[in-house]
Amino acid sequence: MRRENAELREKVAELERRLSKNSSNSSKPPSSDGLKKPPRTQSLRGKSGKKSGGQVGHKGGTLKQVAKPDRIERHEAGFCRHCQAGLTPAMITEVAKRQVFDLPQPRLEVMEHQASIYGCAQCGGRTTADFPEGVGSPAQYGPRFRAVAVYLNAQQLIPEDRTAQTLQDLFGAERLCPASLVAWGKKKAVEWAGVAAHIAALVAKAPVRNLDETGFRVGGKGQWLHTASTPTLTSYRVTEKRGDLLEGLKGGVIVHDHFKPYYSLPGVEHALCNAHHLRELKALIEIEKEPWARQMRDVLVDGVKAVREAVAQGATALTDAVRGSLLGRHKNIVRRGLAFHREQPPLSRNAGARGRTPLRPGHNLLNRLHQFRHDVLRFLHDFTVPFTNNQGERDLRMMKVKMKISGGFRTMAGAETFTRLRSLVSTGRKQGWNILETLAAPPEVLIWRLSG
Repeated sequence: MRRENAELREKVAELERRLSKNSSNSSKPPSSDGLKKPPRTQSLRGKSGKKSGGQVGHKGGTLKQVAKPDRIERHEAGFCRHCQAGLTPAMITEVAKRQVFDLPQPRLEVMEHQASIYGCAQCGGRTTADFPEGVGSPAQYGPRFRAVAVYLNAQQLIPEDRTAQTLQDLFGAERLCPASLVAWGKKKAVEWAGVAAHIAALVAKAPVRNLDETGFRVGGKGQWLHTASTPTLTSYRVTEKRGDLLEGLKGGVIVHDHFKPYYSLPGVEHALCNAHHLRELKALIEIEKEPWARQMRDVLVDGVKAVREAVAQGATALTDAVRGSLLGRHKNIVRRGLAFHREQPPLSRNAGARGRTPLRPGHNLLNRLHQFRHDVLRFLHDFTVPFTNNQGERDLRMMKVKMKISGGFRTMAGAETFTRLRSLVSTGRKQGWNILETLAAPPEVLIWRLSG
């Protein structure tokens, strides 16, 4: 009865832990919180000490007047506002200006190409002048219009039928059908094959890159979307297996969330996402109330604050005293936490269970913080390594929105087309390029700009 009572207590504790977990103290997505979504009023890193609103030195983005407006509309007065006397243009002393930024009436501009046909006086043969490259049909949409269609679909995630409807409403493209949009996307993805490969090669050679993966629905089956990214580059891949990792990484550091197959990649160093650790520590503080968890959270938060302050002062590394203090605190807290768990009674095992004895969540986290301490604290030694893997998670976030909108892709080819388009659109936005110009630019120009 004592053994059965202990087992039931453990099961109740595990069920209570599951019920208490949400997006703020675990890796569960915010969409799983439902109506009990917790208030996100405070960052896991704590208060930054900055006042709310615009910071000192922030330039702002207020709409400003331009020196040369496209059109000027003059307004005149006929009578003096004070004595009602008549006014003439000769009495004007100055002009008050107010500018209104608005869209012109949207419409498609039709350009007709006329190729002259010649009749040879010598032999009587007929010769037709060449049309410009890309002009091959009696009536067709131009490259900028097709770029807008691909932009709405790949960047703004509007489905093909609604994209066609949007273009009809905005530009009067009454005969546009969704099938044309699909064909344009496929053609653009084929053109960009070399650009996508070049982006992947640049990411592989980067000194620091963020890796992450998420489930992707293709053909009614679960597949995996992988991202390898930097602050200026994004590369996506769709694979059947989660462990089908990116090959060709050359040295440097990869930042990830401790997915174990990443440690099989040769010749790279690792940095673990501390946002995951802070969420796990928050759960241990709120649910299990383990005494060491709050102290470990404070060490990680103090570490990232110290790095931020050092960077603000123009330093490239922490002082030996500051770094040594943080490393010493981390080591002592891990030691106390492991001692705490050694004093706890072991978890019961089901009859006939195989494998290692199960450990409590806090014990598992402590083992990770201890065994991979160099990867956990790499941001203290190298300021180019981020504290979290938020870059990779942000690059995946909109792809999950695509899944919520469309539900998935019918074929793997369709998924690969979309990820290739999205790789370049995301990279272009990070580079600060004009997206419409990017979508209409030749592939060799984009490769040249990335190489430059």
